[in-house]
Amino acid sequence: MHTARTRETKAVQANGSFEVKLEPQPPAPGIAEAGLGRMHIDKQYRGDLDARGLGEMLGFRSETPGSAGYVAMERVSGTLHGRRGSFVLQHSGTMDRGTSSQSVTVVADSGTGELRGLSGVMVIRIENGQHFYAFDYALP
Repeated sequence: MHTARTRETKAVQANGSFEVKLEPQPPAPGIAEAGLGRMHIDKQYRGDLDARGLGEMLGFRSETPGSAGYVAMERVSGTLHGRRGSFVLQHSGTMDRGTSSQSVTVVADSGTGELRGLSGVMVIRIENGQHFYAFDYALP
């Protein structure tokens, strides 16, 4: 009889703030006509996650105020609670007439170095123009 082995993981939460710079990029052919915009992402995370995030975002803003959407991929490199490595975050966000929903998830098997095997979900909030994160994650 074969018994399945599961990886033991320890769930932890990392908290802190980040600064983000968005730089508009030229659209791919035909994309501007579709109303899609492209941005380069450059983030500096502080707190339990001390890292730099670099990525690309594709977004759309509706003619209806408060309605928009974006997707992005971001590679984060630095330390997480003192463990050094990198990982990739996959973002998806929607605004429906001012009501937002968001998903920011670690891409499976994207962790390197001491972050190999990382899984998790990040929640981003903005208060008075400042960006904060709560990152629920697990490592083997």
